Amino acid sequence: MPLVRIDVLAGRTAEQLTAIADAVHDALVQAIGIPVADRFQVLTEHAPGTLIFDRSYLGVERTDGVVIVQVTLSVGRTLEKKRALYEGIARQLSARAGVRPEDVFVNLVEVTKEDWSFGNGIAQYAT
Repeated sequence: MPLVRIDVLAGRTAEQLTAIADAVHDALVQAIGIPVADRFQVLTEHAPGTLIFDRSYLGVERTDGVVIVQVTLSVGRTLEKKRALYEGIARQLSARAGVRPEDVFVNLVEVTKEDWSFGNGIAQYAT
């Protein structure tokens, strides 16, 4: 049920973009156990000057290779699962897409189950 938004600066190849999307999805499958077929991603490339980030916030040195990942998912994951997800995304992006771990920024947005409609105007998870 996650909706994943991935933002990068323009300039990567189609193969690199695919590797980024695949790495994030596989980390979600492994770390929090989403079904493999539960894949909804929006990958956006930004022109210079339209993706703004602090290059050294909290002592983390970021480059133009930054990958910003925002995951909207249903509430209920433990802190341990969230930490495993952050680590898994950074590890997968590094191994599969050559992204420096310092350039991986992840944000989770938790919503309730009734906040989803997967089609037909129906809240499939609402009880």
